[in-house]
Amino acid sequence: MVNPYRFYTYAYLREDRTPYYIGKGKGNRAYRKYKGEIKLPSDKSRIVILKQNLTEEEAFKHEIYMINVFGRKNNGNGILRNLTDGGEGNSGWKMSDETKQKIGKIHKGKKLSKEHKDIIINSRKGRVNSKEHNELIAKAITGITRSKETRDKIRKSKIGANNPKSNWWKLTFLSGDVITICGISNWAKENNYEPSNIHHVYTKKQKRHKDIISVEKLS
Repeated sequence: MVNPYRFYTYAYLREDRTPYYIGKGKGNRAYRKYKGEIKLPSDKSRIVILKQNLTEEEAFKHEIYMINVFGRKNNGNGILRNLTDGGEGNSGWKMSDETKQKIGKIHKGKKLSKEHKDIIINSRKGRVNSKEHNELIAKAITGITRSKETRDKIRKSKIGANNPKSNWWKLTFLSGDVITICGISNWAKENNYEPSNIHHVYTKKQKRHKDIISVEKLS
């Protein structure tokens, strides 16, 4: 039976960590570019999984919400390069315009905190934000406060990125955190994991290695 909770939403971030595209997908959709679509960030760490383990309808609703929050550049009300309000895809399932409008009205009626409003307003001005401001933007996008341990894993994920022979991988942890790394061996040594066991998770020979529950090869 096909898992109905296989969908997620994602964001592409600029170098200043403000989002420029919001999307919905499954598998490694967020890490692939198709003809005529928005360009992916050159730095894979700027591809952020917003929410996962969603049904397709839930993913569409969250996509619409996030596009509504940050607005679209092509109609003059925001910072995203999205050309539509979301709720569409190539899977054959499409949300009706009436439903989109209802979702939009629901979220327009929601009150955002002053901090959240300031984040959105400042990000639309195109200013270069401080490190602290960038962290607030990241929290506004994901709704997740990451532990120091996870932040260290993300920081060390760039190890090996300058080696053209290194592959990019996506790791999912028991906590629900998802990171991308370049080169498994060096990253594993830096974070006290066993490369061979990570590979066993990738090949489905074992279900998990410590707190790593899923390994996907991106390139």
